[in-house]
Amino acid sequence: RRHKLYREELNLTSPAAPLPLRPEASWLQFHLGISRDGLSPRSSPAVTRLLRDMREFPTVSADYSQDEKALLGACDCSQIVKPSGVHLKLVLRFQDFGKAMFKPMRQKREEETPEDFFYFVDFQRHNAEIAAFHLDRILDFRRVPPTVGRRINVTKDILEVTKNEVLQSVFFVSPASNVCFFAKCPYMCKTEYAVCGNPHLLEGSLSAFLPSLNLAPRLSIPNPWIRSYSFDGKEEWEVNPLYCNTVREIYPYSNSNRLLNIVDMAIFDFLIGNMDRHHYEMFTKFGDDGFLLHLDNARGFGRHSHDEISILAPLSQCCIIKRTTLLRLRLLAEPEYRLSDVMRESLLQDPLAPVLTEPHLLALDRRLQLVLDAVGKCIDTFGEATVVANDTAQPQSPAAHRAKVGT
Repeated sequence: RRHKLYREELNLTSPAAPLPLRPEASWLQFHLGISRDGLSPRSSPAVTRLLRDMREFPTVSADYSQDEKALLGACDCSQIVKPSGVHLKLVLRFQDFGKAMFKPMRQKREEETPEDFFYFVDFQRHNAEIAAFHLDRILDFRRVPPTVGRRINVTKDILEVTKNEVLQSVFFVSPASNVCFFAKCPYMCKTEYAVCGNPHLLEGSLSAFLPSLNLAPRLSIPNPWIRSYSFDGKEEWEVNPLYCNTVREIYPYSNSNRLLNIVDMAIFDFLIGNMDRHHYEMFTKFGDDGFLLHLDNARGFGRHSHDEISILAPLSQCCIIKRTTLLRLRLLAEPEYRLSDVMRESLLQDPLAPVLTEPHLLALDRRLQLVLDAVGKCIDTFGEATVVANDTAQPQSPAAHRAKVGT
């Protein structure tokens, strides 16, 4: 389809063979590897090749993402949380029909989110996207799309390949002779919010796109523990400690493992410090018991000095957790497999290493212990048989879980 449109734009009428789709392309192999268990198998060679291709392949086009186009009136924005110009992101395309979301660096790694910032006005951090992907694999969730760091040449890889005239118009050269660009939207889109190369190179995160919605439809569902996106309001779960009893009566949380997946997501968000999980997405193909996608993690890893206990509300209020999740957490609390050490080693594989500062890595150990403490309180109150859900027909031995961490 793209090939046909391209030829029409150039007024080419001679017949030509369609662009070939190589079966071995990493993008396609990643999509074909998605299953009921997660976005990829453990130690997937397709994901390894995809990460390599995203950091090495030249870009063939660049454009705004759909939500930024919505702000310009180019598409329906009724289902989209409107971003500001501060949260600039672009869609980059590569050979073999590859596509990735690029989020540029907005602040230095050692900068913490100011204490007076609300979670819904916080910066989006490219290194948080990268670190969230690595943590997701370590936890054996495999629900975050493959993400890698890369230094992009904003002139060669964006300006010279984009056909979007609006995107072309927001590029400029700063007084320091650096090439910069900013988001084009109705508010907060000014040159002071621009991102700049040095003079052309700009680091950012690249997250692989999931299959097209036409091929793999997804549902976007409000999080039952959604926060109030106002300066003074509170949601029911924030004032009612028995809120989970209400949630349990609502389908599909009443008779599936959806609630257990919500608890998994809450634990993941607590570890990275993400308070902005207003919705979650699922593939419709896998039904009500399918896994939840952990998308858009750029507001994580903002404050290593603060642990936002309220993120754990689904766990502390419902007092349930998957056995496999609990075993993995307990293993990562052992000195031999300490979470901070495993994360540090994993992140060294990324081209932008070090991705996280040491205080953020150590905060993971502290928060992990707080999760285990919350589970312990639930077990003391209700008993392990009630709290710990056996989510596998054949529980694996601790030795098996040690092998997973090492992969």
